[in-house]
Amino acid sequence: MPPPPREPSQFRRGFGLGFGASLGAGLGLAAVGVVMVVLLVVSLVGLVSGSGSSGQAQPITETVWGEPGAEGRLLAIPVTGVILGGESDGATFGGTTYGYEVADTIDALDEDDADGLILELNTPGGTIYGSRAIADAVERYRERTGHRVMAHVQGMSASGGVYAMAGADEIVADHGSLVGSIGVIMGPFERYRDVTAIPGTLLEPGVTTEGGITEEYLSRGRGKDLGNPYRDMTDEERAVLGAGLEREYAEFVDWVSETRGIPAQTIVDELGAFVFDGQTAIERGLVDRVLGREEAYRFAAELNDIDPDDTRVDRVRGPGLLDLLLAAQTPADGVAAVRPGRSTVCTGAPLVLAFHGDLAAVCTGN
Repeated sequence: MPPPPREPSQFRRGFGLGFGASLGAGLGLAAVGVVMVVLLVVSLVGLVSGSGSSGQAQPITETVWGEPGAEGRLLAIPVTGVILGGESDGATFGGTTYGYEVADTIDALDEDDADGLILELNTPGGTIYGSRAIADAVERYRERTGHRVMAHVQGMSASGGVYAMAGADEIVADHGSLVGSIGVIMGPFERYRDVTAIPGTLLEPGVTTEGGITEEYLSRGRGKDLGNPYRDMTDEERAVLGAGLEREYAEFVDWVSETRGIPAQTIVDELGAFVFDGQTAIERGLVDRVLGREEAYRFAAELNDIDPDDTRVDRVRGPGLLDLLLAAQTPADGVAAVRPGRSTVCTGAPLVLAFHGDLAAVCTGN
């Protein structure tokens, strides 16, 4: 008679349960991993297949107004936050738009891609070259397609924002929006006087001496150390920078004067670099009408001779989760997905900007 089977020990019973649970969890994680890989591959295939025959990828869009199957289509491109040139300019707190990327998106549009274009702006401006890149692309689009462009200010379009949108066929401000600040700025230039110490922090120890602190630049070329905070700016340096500012300002004024039909002297003498509410902006010639989003979209359809009741507005999207997982830095509409506060406008370099507001806020987030 064979002996009765022995009960498994507590160790063997626990080991078996633990091994089974671990195996099950491992298989579950593996299944999730396989699904993620499949989704990633499908997405990448979609991105590749979405490229046109010219090799230019079409922007990713979402319908934000109207029925998805509507016959008429308007493409909306957001211009939000500080306007920079390209991703090499870094990014700022509060959002960033890359003017070169917006221009590339607009330049890739053919006549049949959309029935018209909408710029949706909420920006304090930024670099002149980034703003002008958008303006030039809008002009090329109008000439190339024959379609009309509406700019819709959704909060603020100041300085570089005005530069970017001035050439639109119609400029519409949403209720409560601000428009203006036609001017350029450079700086700040710091000047330290009677320095005896540099205060430290927990991360950066300070320096204190009995005889004060000196700093010296070695340079060749007159004005090479312009911006040295331990000496005054010379009259010659001030004149050179002032001449550059004057040229950029004159070009800005001439552009707005040409595209909006406002005499240049009126811009200089009466508009200045002030921002205006929507109704005042209409009176000053900066804006054509004040409309909410619904009315503005319908007006944009009518502007392009299409039925508003059979029109959809597709907005170019910013980065989604997949873009971030793929470390995408610059989506089609130019909205930045890089580390903020590391921008060319925050370095203190002598850069002429078309910007309105507190530059320190977009550089530090405070």
